[in-house]
This record gives sequence, structure tokens and C-alpha cells, in this order.
Amino acid sequence: MKECNSCGKCCIKYSNGQLSASPDEIEYWEVFRPDIAEYVANSKIWTSPETGKLIELCPWLRKAPDSNVYTCDIYFDRPEDCRYYPSTIAEMIKDGCEMMDDNDKANPKKAQQDLDRIMVDSRPALE
Repeated sequence: MKECNSCGKCCIKYSNGQLSASPDEIEYWEVFRPDIAEYVANSKIWTSPETGKLIELCPWLRKAPDSNVYTCDIYFDRPEDCRYYPSTIAEMIKDGCEMMDDNDKANPKKAQQDLDRIMVDSRPALE
């Protein structure tokens, strides 16, 4: 398994209403990060503060100039949906995740163990 190369595929794919945030996350943003909370409407993320409609791409996703590298402006306060991704090898294959290599596809059980090790600081391991 390769390290994440910040290709942005996951952020782009799961934009436009594909993410959720827990009530606790929303409350945290309301108190400590009102700049994030303004993009929440009726418990939906990411919505335009002006129109209340879903935004096509995450407003916190930034593409580095002259490269294919993406960054997240709210990385340390991002929703659990973002922190927990990727969660399964099947999900990574479906999404075309660039962390995958041929060995991972040939041995998905070992690949899942490797992924769980990589993601230990972001989410619990899958059983």
C-alpha cells in the first residue's frame, strides 16, 4: 500500500451532498469554528451560506497551483466521514484510490490490515 499522494479523488467524489456530520461535530463547529458552521444548513454539509443549496465541491478543498495535489483547509476539524476514509479495500478499489497497488488487489485481507495500520490515528480498525 502506498502513502496517500493527495490526489483529491476522495474529496471530489464525496462532495455534493455525499458527506454527513454528526450533531456533535456541528455543535463543535458552531462554538469553535463558525467559519465551518456557516456551510451547514439543516444538518447538511456543505451548503452555500448565501443560497442554502449544496455546493458541488467541498469549500475547504484546495488544489495546489500547477500540480495535481489537493489540501484540506480544515484538515484537523474535518468531519468524521473524511477522517475515516478510506475504510475498506473494496471502497478504495471502487473509488480508484491511488494508494492501492497490484499487491493490495491480489491480497485484499493483508491490504485491509495494512490500511488499518495506516489509518490508526484517524479511525478504529475494521474487524
